[in-house]
Amino acid sequence: MADMSVTLCGLKLDNPVIPASGVFGYGAEFKDFYDINILGSFSFKGTTKEPRFGNPTPRIAECCCGMINSIGLQNPGIEAVISEELPNISTYFKKPVIANVGGYSVSEFVYCAEMLSEAPQVGIIEVNISCPNIHRGGANFASDPKSAAEVTAAVRKVSKKPIFIKLSPNVTSIADVARACEDAGADGLSLINTLLGMRIDIKRARPVIANKAGGFSGRAIFPVALRMVYDTAAAVKIPIMGMGGVATAKDVIEMMMAGATAVQIGAENLRNPFVCKEIIEELPSLMAELNIERLADIIGIAQ
Repeated sequence: MADMSVTLCGLKLDNPVIPASGVFGYGAEFKDFYDINILGSFSFKGTTKEPRFGNPTPRIAECCCGMINSIGLQNPGIEAVISEELPNISTYFKKPVIANVGGYSVSEFVYCAEMLSEAPQVGIIEVNISCPNIHRGGANFASDPKSAAEVTAAVRKVSKKPIFIKLSPNVTSIADVARACEDAGADGLSLINTLLGMRIDIKRARPVIANKAGGFSGRAIFPVALRMVYDTAAAVKIPIMGMGGVATAKDVIEMMMAGATAVQIGAENLRNPFVCKEIIEELPSLMAELNIERLADIIGIAQ
């Protein structure tokens, strides 16, 4: 029988398939499509200290083999997530979840991570450092190894749970940022976040998205994401959750061979809400075809 289990910093997952933050909400919408307990885990919606309505609309633009979004971390805030959303999750999902946190200052990351690390349902804290640092001119924390390390070290001091730093691809060298996070105490890394992109409405001669540009995701970015996971896995010793354009069981295998221990599926959930279920069901036959007995054995074998 195919062994699809993997282990992330002591957290054993039945399989490496994880819906990514931002596309799966808190799981409530998807539980009506299938039993989401078949998932390895899921990363819930990015959480900030205060409630956020998000960016002005329109926020979504379609494009070939993908989409562009500029949601703006819309969420009910940390207090509501802990008092309402996590108790709700516990009624329909029986495994540890991944808590994704965002922030516009180091202190905000610390505040959210410290609170969520006390939640029994949370197995891993995923720190999205692709947020603008309002105290340093608006450049995001992921754009500079020093800033990335600063957030990592601060969160590491207060978190009782493993922390995975979510990295941006919009940098000169993602490996340099990854090494800085590892040196600062990160337990693992998540990559890649979205690329930057835009669309223009040619009838109005204006950008489609109110915020002009947004995060480009979907199948089109898979080769870029795969290369960055490969480069990062060669540069660090900590585990990686790979993501970016993943849409099939073959994509999952590729990501793991490149160096990912687990694989997150993002935009494809919006196109096909059954995609994670389908991937989990297809993996055993693909493993048999490739003579793979244990998925854990293929992590990084393409290096």
